[in-house]
Amino acid sequence: MDLKISNRRAVVLGASRGLGAAIARGLLAEGVTVYGATRDVSSIDRLRSTVDSAAGARLHALPLDLAKPAEVEQAARKLLESGPIDILVNNSGGPPPSSASAVEANQWIEQFQQMAVSLFTITRTLLPSMLERKWGRVLTIASSGVEQPIPNLAISNAIRSSIVGWSKTLAAEVAANGVTVNVLIPGRIHTDRVESLDQAAATKQGKTVAEVAAASKATIPTGRYGTPEEFADAAVFLASERASYITGSMIRVDGGLVRSI
Repeated sequence: MDLKISNRRAVVLGASRGLGAAIARGLLAEGVTVYGATRDVSSIDRLRSTVDSAAGARLHALPLDLAKPAEVEQAARKLLESGPIDILVNNSGGPPPSSASAVEANQWIEQFQQMAVSLFTITRTLLPSMLERKWGRVLTIASSGVEQPIPNLAISNAIRSSIVGWSKTLAAEVAANGVTVNVLIPGRIHTDRVESLDQAAATKQGKTVAEVAAASKATIPTGRYGTPEEFADAAVFLASERASYITGSMIRVDGGLVRSI
C-alpha cells in the first residue's frame, strides 16, 4: 500500500530511542524527511547508522529539551524557516514511578511542563502552516494508563489523561482544515522504558526482573511484549494520507492488554 507521504516533512519528539526512534525509521522508509528532536544530538547520528544512506540523508537532528517550553517554541519557529512541517509526533518521556499520594506540588508542575505544556507549545507553533495548506497530522503517544490506570505510575496516569482531553478538543477544531489529531496508546512494548519499569517493580517486590516480566506477559492476551516496529507501523499509518478520515481517536497497540471496551 502506498501511504502517499513521500516528500512530506515530519518532526518526531523523543526520536533518540524506543518508540520515537522506531517511528522515525518507519517514516524515513516511506520517503519522509524527519527532524528527530532530542537533547543528545549524537543519538540521531546513531539512529542514522541503522537506516540506508538514502533515508539517512533525510534524517536531521533537532536539538530540543522538553523541560524548557520556551526553547521548544523557539526551535519550532526556527525549523519553520526552512519550510512547513506536515507531520508532528508528540512523544514525551515517562516520569518516575510514584503513588498518587506521594507526589509533591513541585513534581506535578515540573512534569506537567515537560510532558504536556511542551507538547501543547510545539503543536500550537507548527499548526498554522498545516491549517493554511489544509493538510497535517498530529499524533500524540500516550499510555495504556489513560484507559486503565497503572499502579505506581500516578504522574503518567494523570498528566497523559489531560493530554488526551487536549487532543480530543483540538481534533474537532481543526478537522475541517484537513488536519487529523489522534492519540496512539502503547501497551507493554519492549523498550528501555519498559525494562526500567520491570526493574523498579522487581526491586519493590523482591523478585527477579525475569519473574516480573513473566507475570506481566501473562496479563497480555498475546502472551508477549510488543516490538517498537509493530507500534511504529500503526503510527506511520495514522500519519499517512490513507488515514485521512481517522481523527479524534485513541488507538491501542497493546496485544489486548486493556480489557475495557
